[in-house]
Amino acid sequence: MKEDIGHLRKSYDKSSLDCADLKGDPLSFFHQWMQAAKADKQIEEANAMSIATVGKDGFPKTRVVLLKSYDAEGFVFYTNFNSEKGQAIAAHPKVCLSFFWPSLERQVIIKGTAVKVDEPTATAYFKSRPEGSQLGAIVSPQSQVIPHREFLEQALAENSTSAPLKKPSHWGGYKVAPEEIEFWQGRPNRLHDRVRCQLQSNASWIIERLAP
Repeated sequence: MKEDIGHLRKSYDKSSLDCADLKGDPLSFFHQWMQAAKADKQIEEANAMSIATVGKDGFPKTRVVLLKSYDAEGFVFYTNFNSEKGQAIAAHPKVCLSFFWPSLERQVIIKGTAVKVDEPTATAYFKSRPEGSQLGAIVSPQSQVIPHREFLEQALAENSTSAPLKKPSHWGGYKVAPEEIEFWQGRPNRLHDRVRCQLQSNASWIIERLAP
């Protein structure tokens, strides 16, 4: 099968971006963009982000996860440490996160190092999840080969209980401490605005415009 989709394109003209807009603080500026994405009714999951890791086979792999919190120190998500993603991070903790909000014509790319959040924080978040999500984290051998869908359904039924559920030791969170953040704003004629922020050893940021 072959299909030519070279004709698919759109014009970007909703907004603009300049280095001065960041006021020297890319994390506060990210917060502004996140709030705009949350308020946009066309965006169902503003916190959906891609995370790229390098696996044991040497290949990069990208998948979508959900950002659960962020602050000046970094961006937090949760996963199974035994998963393909978790094993990749254990071997190569440098990762890349990216957000794409089409209706706002915006993208954010974050390079950083992932470190595990502490157990009390992970446990508190686990307990805040719906019971079904807690059970899913307990019974799913994430990234492992399973025989069929019924395998998961049976495991879920066998582990259902009225007692409080305990967070598995192999499940928890990562915080990605940013070393570089790039903000992208779509512009007409493919002359997009790109602003790159690089963290320095004194905790300041070098903020520069890049050619699209």
